[in-house]
Amino acid sequence: MNDVPLKIYTDGGCSGNPGPGGWAYVIIRQISQDSEIIEKKHGAEKNTTNNKMELTAVIEALRALKTIEGFPLKAVVYTDSQYVQKGITEWIHNWKRNSWRTADKKPVKNQELWTQLDSLAAEFEISWEWVKGHAGNEFNEMCDSMTQTAIKSIS
Repeated sequence: MNDVPLKIYTDGGCSGNPGPGGWAYVIIRQISQDSEIIEKKHGAEKNTTNNKMELTAVIEALRALKTIEGFPLKAVVYTDSQYVQKGITEWIHNWKRNSWRTADKKPVKNQELWTQLDSLAAEFEISWEWVKGHAGNEFNEMCDSMTQTAIKSIS
């Protein structure tokens, strides 16, 4: 595996919040000007929240990354969720320092998922990038479509 980081696009969503939800990811290897999809997957849950699905998408993508031959250590994760992007790059440090409490001393929501994500992310060198959703980004749109398919499969 070369030293070029893989690109990971993720998305999660719900029909109602809470309600039936779906998540999706696409893992891409950039070869010159071309993008090669090396893994993509989606899943669904009957009663969940949008934020849980956004987190689940990234967790599942990083789990999949560990199974790719050559175990790439570098990745760029693209998410249209500021909750995920800011949570993992900014907020999590204070949450951990404050025994998983927010600034107003309330328990952090989705702590179990945040701890899973934190543990998985520590195994890689990851850049976290926010992308505007529904703005024509090919792989973000692909993840959104897969997420909607997953939700429809259980609604």
